[in-house]
Amino acid sequence: MYDLTGFQRDLLYVTAGLDDPHGLAIKAELEDYYESEIHPGRLYPNLDTLVEKGLIEKGTKDQRTNFYTVTRRGRRELEDRRNWEDQYIDTLLEDVDDAV
Repeated sequence: MYDLTGFQRDLLYVTAGLDDPHGLAIKAELEDYYESEIHPGRLYPNLDTLVEKGLIEKGTKDQRTNFYTVTRRGRRELEDRRNWEDQYIDTLLEDVDDAV
């Protein structure tokens, strides 16, 4: 996951947090978070990159709508990232507790 952009990581997190979301559902979640519009020309190429890297899979709901699911590798990458982040956050929280 170290080679992903922040936007790609956010796409992966949102995809993992929703139940087989379609592109517009992912877009809506990110627009809420970023508080700005996400253009399809940015969204879909980045989703395709995650598919190419084997972190998500792309399926078809109908002729116009695709859905996305996180792969086993994607879940493993998210778990590894969370463990890496936790080691730093835990240290930060311990420092805050010690100061109180």
